[in-house]
Amino acid sequence: MRAAVLGAGAVGARVARQLLSGGLVDQVVLRDTDADRLAWVSRSLGERLIIEHAPFPASLEADVVVVATPGGTQLPALVDALAHQRPVITTGDGLAETVSMLKLSLQAKEAGVSVVLGAGFAPGLSCVLAAHGATWLDQVEEIHIAKAGTGGPACALVHHRALSRIAYDWRQGQWARNPGGSGRSLCWFPEPVGPQDCYRAALAGPVLLHHAFPQAEWITSRVSATRRDRLTAPLPMLAPPHSEGGPGAIRVELQGKQDGAHKAVVLGVTERPAVAAATVAATAAEWALTGRLKKRGMAGLAEMVEPVAFLHDVRERGLVIEVFEGDHAPT
Repeated sequence: MRAAVLGAGAVGARVARQLLSGGLVDQVVLRDTDADRLAWVSRSLGERLIIEHAPFPASLEADVVVVATPGGTQLPALVDALAHQRPVITTGDGLAETVSMLKLSLQAKEAGVSVVLGAGFAPGLSCVLAAHGATWLDQVEEIHIAKAGTGGPACALVHHRALSRIAYDWRQGQWARNPGGSGRSLCWFPEPVGPQDCYRAALAGPVLLHHAFPQAEWITSRVSATRRDRLTAPLPMLAPPHSEGGPGAIRVELQGKQDGAHKAVVLGVTERPAVAAATVAATAAEWALTGRLKKRGMAGLAEMVEPVAFLHDVRERGLVIEVFEGDHAPT
């Protein structure tokens, strides 16, 4: 089997590496506009990697396409992959681009292919954790996602911009518009990240989770940010981001009913965001190749995978899922 990975950044290069080491994929086609970056990646991945840089060939011979390009460029890549009727795994978390992609859901369904949106750390793994946590409840009333840390430079730029744009929460049957950078909440992540101040941001998590859990009355998503992050969010980034961020984490909290009583479920993962995102995307690609995705058409991972089996697979790749245990989960 052959997989195509679009983008050789912090996430894309790792997706290619994981697919080649997994045993299911024979070859990976890795595309990027940066020839030097491709050359650097190819030196460590061997002859089973085929590199292509711009201008790209018109055809894309692959059994699955993983889109790991910067935010704002994933929609055209999705359109091209749908034209070739290939299953697609996207990794973006930008709100506007995800909404634009969802407008192509009918096209994906008519093409008879599966398109997984936001198969990264959050959204992505956070959606699977929400689906898993929901099985512990009779009724899901609230879902609250928090993320700390960023992956590569493209991810850092998306988060920087998201803090200055309108964020959306799902609240009691309608979308509530709130300024990015508002709604401070002290969120407790697994160690070593620990407690972080988190704020609203224009990210795709609530949109994907609302599709998966239409009965939930309240869905929110927040990201960790410092005072400087919030003050400078409307401005261009004052300094270029690091090639990859440090340790990060996600926290998924569900509130609901179990046997008539209120219950809270809190799950979390600590990992470098680019590593976690690549692990999730590579695992989703392998599920697409083996026909394990649950539906044709377009959706987030919460609707596309069986959560326990998927979490088992990412655990085999090194991600550790943690559960908060106690009478009341910290918020």
